Amino acid sequence: MPHHNPDTPRAPRRADAERSRTAILTAATRVLGAQHDAGLDDIAKAAGVSRQTVYAHFTSRETLINAVFDHVTEGVVAAMDAAMNETVDGEPAETTLIRLLSASSHVADQLPIVLRDQPLTSERAHELHRPIVERFAEVIERGQRSGEFSDRLSCHWLVAAIIALVHTAADEVDSGRMTANDAEAALRISLRKLTLPTQ
Repeated sequence: MPHHNPDTPRAPRRADAERSRTAILTAATRVLGAQHDAGLDDIAKAAGVSRQTVYAHFTSRETLINAVFDHVTEGVVAAMDAAMNETVDGEPAETTLIRLLSASSHVADQLPIVLRDQPLTSERAHELHRPIVERFAEVIERGQRSGEFSDRLSCHWLVAAIIALVHTAADEVDSGRMTANDAEAALRISLRKLTLPTQ
């Protein structure tokens, strides 16, 4: 009887499954942003897969929405890492922080409004924010050590305030009260007032 390597056929299937899952998550992010009450059929159609394929990956709409949180968070973290990699020796911490803020805000804008209104446990919210907090904290601590940023407020407080400002800016844009450019400008002004030493 010929020897059968069980891993041989599985690798292509795993790759196909991962592509399908990514397509579903990308479509769900887009569709939920445009249609808050979109169902799994709408998302399946946008992803170019069957409803059965969606259910093979996500057992319910709630499970899918939870996975979209992770998907968007991963995108934010990847954008922040790319921004961090652009840092050059001697670069002011403020320059790095603004680039991080811009990168994270741009990707966070993709988060559907329906998800922003989803109730999260404090543990889940902490889990999602942890990698983002770590990257902001790294830059803020560098600025505080160098004296570029004020140490009157703790790093933890500054990071929490910055994340809250990012969410506020997104809400202002969503409501139509501010344009994206105005919201970004307001974020930068607020950032400077929060972090810079009193003159």
